[in-house]
Amino acid sequence: MISLTKIMFSRRFFLINLVLVGVILGFVMSSILFACSTGVQPRDSARAEEPATAPLQEVDPREGSFRGIAETVLPSVVQLTVQEVRSVTGPQGDRPWFDFFFRSPDNGEREFRTQGLGSGVIVRRDGSTYYVLTNDHVVSDGDQITVLLYDSREFEGAVVGTDSRKDLAMVAFEADDEIPIAALGDSDSLYVGDWVLAVGSPFGFQSTVTAGIVSALGRRGGPAGNISDFIQTDAAINQGNSGGALVNLRGEVVGINTWITSQTGGSVGLGFSIPINNARRAIDDFIETGAVRYGWLGVSIRSVAPEIADDLGLEHRSGAIVHHVFRGSPAEEGGVLPGDFITEINGRAVNSSDELIALVADLEIDEEAEFRLVRQGEARDVTVVIAARSDEREIADQNRNLWPGLSVFPVDAEMRDEMGTEGVDRGVVISNVEARTPAAQAGFRVGDIVTEINNRTIDSVRDFYRELNELQHEVLSMQVVRGENELEIDLHR
Repeated sequence: MISLTKIMFSRRFFLINLVLVGVILGFVMSSILFACSTGVQPRDSARAEEPATAPLQEVDPREGSFRGIAETVLPSVVQLTVQEVRSVTGPQGDRPWFDFFFRSPDNGEREFRTQGLGSGVIVRRDGSTYYVLTNDHVVSDGDQITVLLYDSREFEGAVVGTDSRKDLAMVAFEADDEIPIAALGDSDSLYVGDWVLAVGSPFGFQSTVTAGIVSALGRRGGPAGNISDFIQTDAAINQGNSGGALVNLRGEVVGINTWITSQTGGSVGLGFSIPINNARRAIDDFIETGAVRYGWLGVSIRSVAPEIADDLGLEHRSGAIVHHVFRGSPAEEGGVLPGDFITEINGRAVNSSDELIALVADLEIDEEAEFRLVRQGEARDVTVVIAARSDEREIADQNRNLWPGLSVFPVDAEMRDEMGTEGVDRGVVISNVEARTPAAQAGFRVGDIVTEINNRTIDSVRDFYRELNELQHEVLSMQVVRGENELEIDLHR
């Protein structure tokens, strides 16, 4: 039998004791630490959205201003649900038994309802009628419109008027209760870098507020035919934000959110808003007449190409060149001629053809406007009485009154070589011929080289417009090179 003393001092017994001591010490330490920690009773529950118990850092003053802006603006921004009813007539589908029993009796005509979503801003009240400014593309095709307020009340809306040129529209609804009206700011006072908030209902998430800055001003482009310039912002704008408000730090609406550019359809920080100053006149026009009235000059213009600018002897390219003038238009009566280069309107500089279109559109109808232009290298002023613009279809029908109906471009040696007219050392090439105009009816074609007008040699674009405007003959005889042929074509005024 092994003695007790030997067992007590054996290596195995020492290791066992060491392990037991470690377990006891671990139990004691864990008990102490647990007793010092914050206890949670079995019946308590902790949620991630609950505020932390530790004190937060002091709130940034700008965050406080955002909070105040949201409280001020949200009640005046609405969600618009738009339903469109479409009737489709077609042959029976792949379930003839279903069509036989359930199709409508009017030869298979079916009614489909599609639903769109957008936002709007309450901008005016007249008695119990409230007026909501939104985008044309939000409501123009709608048959039934529901206006949803910030407090979840719903009202039936009706379209007052639409305008595709600036993508604006007005919706009205009736309510006896007091509803906040948005305060409109001054979009001309914005600077790049200013804080702005976008308010709307992206993807149906009503009363969403996002923050960002003014990324750029005076942006052009966007939806085809839109004549507005735009405020660019990186405040998140998505589908459903259209027609909503872009507001400054004073809670004033400075823009109407309109479109985004994105390869995915979601916000990538490139959102665009119509400046509210571009919409003020539309608000009055919608309420008073149901349509927006635009000024009309009666010209066809483009920004000038470098080659034409050089040929005309222009010192800079800020402006717009007049290619055609409508006969009987305010422009013709005021003395504007083809080839004129417009640089100012009422003392305001014109930087491009798009800007000129926008400036003319906002001119007062039946009022005089002063145009500064360059003609044959000399600056001059003309006074024009602006008329009301007709709709696009009526203007297109007036093409027969568009003089002269063709545009020209300088010809260089490389171009002559490409066209196979190396032996022609003068003239200008026709770059465009408008349909149904005098030039089109006379038989001019794109690529024709005009070398003479009524036996006067044409060496440049400047020469072409000088002879076109100085010769007051009823018929202008033009010598034209077309490929290897030389033609004489008469252009009738």
